[in-house]
Amino acid sequence: EREYGKMGKSLNNAMTPDDMYAEYGPDTFRVYEMAMGPLDLSRPWNTRDVVGSQRFLQRLWRNVVSEETGEPVVSDTEPGTETLRALHRTIADVRVEMEQMRPNTAIAKLITYNNHLTGLESVPRAAVEPLVQMVAPIAPHIAEELWERLGHDESLAREPFPVADEQYLVAET
Repeated sequence: EREYGKMGKSLNNAMTPDDMYAEYGPDTFRVYEMAMGPLDLSRPWNTRDVVGSQRFLQRLWRNVVSEETGEPVVSDTEPGTETLRALHRTIADVRVEMEQMRPNTAIAKLITYNNHLTGLESVPRAAVEPLVQMVAPIAPHIAEELWERLGHDESLAREPFPVADEQYLVAET
């Protein structure tokens, strides 16, 4: 008989954080843990769900770096109005969610924005750099690597959190 929400050696489903790090990497594990729900609530542990966090980070990587060459694939074109609206709405929402200690909903908003970028013909640098900055508190290793590949010499840790431009937060009339 299987018991859901329980983990242990006798249930043959124990996976230590070291095991998770070895299999998925620390950033994926951090994103998974933070995306599970509010930090103050108990939630069921399901290691099969970690692949969703892994896919998010893989898509983010592919939006910035070519898997074939390892070189950045971002363009220097200006983002369109729709992308700017999505970016600044994401910045505003993620700031609020992180201030309220709700990383799970912040991650959901980051995933939605990253999916928006995935749908573009080419990803503008000005649209992806703030995303990398917002991902840094949740997945610091990949964010630092992407920041460096985007051509920055200084650590991302020294960069301020992006600020939403109010003009893109108002509804179109």
